Amino acid sequence: MHEVTVFPLGNADSTRIDLDGGEKILVDYADVHDPDDDSDRRIDLEGELREDLDEDDRSGYDVVAFTHLDNDHVCGASDFFHLRHADKYQGDDRVDIDTLWVPAAAILEENLDGDARVIRQEARHRLKEGEDVLIFSTPGRLDDWLEEQGIDPDSSRHLFVDAGECVPDYDLDGDGFEVFAHTPHATRSDDGELLSRNDDALAFQATFREGGQKTRMHFFSDLGYEMIEDIVRITKYYNNHSRLDWDLFHLSHHSSYKSLAEEKGDDQTEPVTRVKNLFDEHGSQRARMISTSKPIPSEDTEQPPHRQAANYYRSVADELDGEYVVTMEHPTEDSPKPVEIEIDGNGATLVKEDESGEDSITGGPSPRAGWS
Repeated sequence: MHEVTVFPLGNADSTRIDLDGGEKILVDYADVHDPDDDSDRRIDLEGELREDLDEDDRSGYDVVAFTHLDNDHVCGASDFFHLRHADKYQGDDRVDIDTLWVPAAAILEENLDGDARVIRQEARHRLKEGEDVLIFSTPGRLDDWLEEQGIDPDSSRHLFVDAGECVPDYDLDGDGFEVFAHTPHATRSDDGELLSRNDDALAFQATFREGGQKTRMHFFSDLGYEMIEDIVRITKYYNNHSRLDWDLFHLSHHSSYKSLAEEKGDDQTEPVTRVKNLFDEHGSQRARMISTSKPIPSEDTEQPPHRQAANYYRSVADELDGEYVVTMEHPTEDSPKPVEIEIDGNGATLVKEDESGEDSITGGPSPRAGWS
C-alpha cells in the first residue's frame, strides 16, 4: 500500500509520499507554524516529520522536491535539512536528502535571500558535483550556465528531465510508482528575463499501481491558468491523454481563481475551456481534490483561497460524486489534521476520524474504464 499525506499549513505546502517499497518522497517543505501563537492551528511540520522518520528509523528522504522557491514552499528548509554545500547546514540532527528535485528556475534565479537562496545554492552545488539532483527542464536551457561553471553540458544530461518525460528513477513495474513531468516548458524569455516563478514551477502527475489498479494524482504547485492550459494543449497534441487523468488532485495555488481563469466571477469562477476540460473530462468517479489553503471564506478576498474558485471545485466534486478537501478545514477548522490517503488495489481511500477518534476509511474511486 502507498500513502500520501498532505499537511495543514494554511496557504503553504508540504506533502509526503510513502511508497509501498519503503521509499519516502517529500514534496515541498514550509514550516510556517508559529509556536508562540496558541491560536495557530497550522501543524508543527518539523515535529510531525521527525516523529514519522523516527518511527521508521530513517535519517531522511529518498527524494525532496521543491516545486519552486516561494517562501510558502521552502520556509524553514535551511534549518531542517542536511545540506552539502556549506558546513553551517550540516549536523547529526539534520534530515538527509538523497536526491533533490527542482525546476530549472531554481538554478538560474538571482537576487534571492533566506531559504530560497539556500535551496538554490544546494541545487547548484549538486549540479556542479554531477550527482544526487534532478533538474526539471529542457537540458539545453541551462547550457550557458553550465559552460560558465566550466561544466560540459553533455556530461550533465542525465541530471535533467524534460516536460513530457517520466522521471528515470521510478517505474510502475519495479516500484509501483511513476512520475510524469508536466512542467516547466520554458524558463526564460529571449532577453533572459525570468518569466514567472509560479509558471516555471515543477508540476507532475504521479501514478501509483497496486495489483491491476492505477491511481493518478496531479501536483500543480502554484500554476496559473495559462500554464494549465498549456499542459492540456501540449499533452493532447502528443496524444498523451491519459497523462491528464486524475483520481486525486493537489490543486494549484491554494484555490486561487487565477488557476482557473482571468476573471474571478461573482459567485463561481468559470474556468477557461482547456482548464474546464481537465476537470470535467479527466477526473474519475469519486475523485478528490485537495486545497492546501486556509479555510474558504464566505466573503470576497484579495488573496486566496477565493470562494468563487472553491465553488467551482465543489461543483466538480458534486458531478464526480467526489470530494473537495481543504487542509485547514479537515476534519474541522478547530482541529485540522493531515489529510491521509491510502492507495491500494481498490484505488485511493481517505482516512477519516470517526466519532470515537479512531481512524476510518472512506471508499475509493471506481476503476477507470480501460485501465490495466
